[in-house]
Amino acid sequence: MSEDLSAQIGADRSLLLVDDDEPFLKRLGRAMEKRGFVVEMAETVAMGKAIAQSRPPAFAVVDLRLEDGNGLDVVEVLRDKRPDCRIVVLTGYGAIATAVAAVKIGATDYLSKPADANEVTNALLSRGETLPEPPENPMSADRVRWEHIQRVYEMCERNVSETARRLNMHRRTLQRILAKRSPR
Repeated sequence: MSEDLSAQIGADRSLLLVDDDEPFLKRLGRAMEKRGFVVEMAETVAMGKAIAQSRPPAFAVVDLRLEDGNGLDVVEVLRDKRPDCRIVVLTGYGAIATAVAAVKIGATDYLSKPADANEVTNALLSRGETLPEPPENPMSADRVRWEHIQRVYEMCERNVSETARRLNMHRRTLQRILAKRSPR
């Protein structure tokens, strides 16, 4: 661990990682330990909330979608127990509305998977004085459209007819879009 990174992290180096992708969780945990963090890992919302209640960390990286619920529930507990906690929300579903919700609840930053340990470290330690670098591979217009449709579909509790009505789209057209894989 470099002295500069150690100074940036500070005296409290506790880091909570919450993700249900076990290989990713372990890999990120090892990488963050090498950078000087004291890592604690959780694979469920329940485990993440329990750790946040009993030992609120200085830093947290929380996956948005977990098998037993929404990672934003962990973010809320962290905000209650430790308002100064620096929280990064990770997700494989990079939707703008979700990013806004995460930041409103108290996340410091939002990264789309796959995020590497350097990106996570930079997000955890950034203080917001400078604008972040633009992404190297931004989402295409087709991907942004697909993400929006998915978000509305989830908001409508996966009801195709209600989603089609809200998007002002024919139901069968929507069904065809939902049946396809996400664009790159």
